[in-house]
Amino acid sequence: MRIERFEDIEAWKEARELVKIVYSIFKNTKDFGFKDQIQRSAISIMSNIAEGFDRGSNKEFIKFLIIARASTSEVKSLLYVAVDAGYLNQEMFAIVSSQCIKISNLINGFIRYLRKSERKC
Repeated sequence: MRIERFEDIEAWKEARELVKIVYSIFKNTKDFGFKDQIQRSAISIMSNIAEGFDRGSNKEFIKFLIIARASTSEVKSLLYVAVDAGYLNQEMFAIVSSQCIKISNLINGFIRYLRKSERKC
């Protein structure tokens, strides 16, 4: 399948799902600093994928994918904080953490593809 817009990118679709999950889980959290940080980190994943897609070269796109991957790690790290603070149980931690791993794997595969590709997509 040819990727013609950022909405076609599987990693972006999975990042969007992660944002929905994060917003749902932490909607009633009173720790507004934590809630803001994990929501912003999750949004950063899909935003950087979208922004990188519209850059002029694979090199620029890869740079933004690396930033998106780092934001995925930030979300995953914040999940440990959520567990330790009692905002999240182990079962939900496992679900959200596996979504982060899935996104990281998709981003890594896409980076490998772009490094070999002559064209943007």
